[in-house]
Amino acid sequence: MYAIIEDNGRQFTVRKGDLIELDLKEATENESLTFDRVLMVRGADADVQIGTPTVSGAKVTGTVLGEIKSAKITVRKFKRRKNYRRKQGHRQRYTRVRIESIEA
Repeated sequence: MYAIIEDNGRQFTVRKGDLIELDLKEATENESLTFDRVLMVRGADADVQIGTPTVSGAKVTGTVLGEIKSAKITVRKFKRRKNYRRKQGHRQRYTRVRIESIEA
C-alpha cells in the first residue's frame, strides 16, 4: 500500500516505514504529524483511489524524528575587471519524518 501526499506544494510518494524530509516545521521530536492532503491511495489489493483534488477520508500519519541539514552549497558572485567577489554558504534545514500508517 502506498499514497501520494502533498505538503507545502511538494508531493511525496510514501509507504509505511518510509523516511521523508519535509521543509522545516515547528514540531518537536517524537511528535505525531497528520497529512490530510492525500492525492492518491493504492491499496494492497491493487484498488486505486484518485482524489479530485484529494481523497476524502484518507490520511497519513507520521512521527517526527528530528531536524537535519542538507549538504552545504557555496554561492559565488563575480564581476570581471571590477574587483567584485562575494562568497556565501548555505545549508537548508529539513524535518525528518517516519511514516507510521496510511488510512484510506
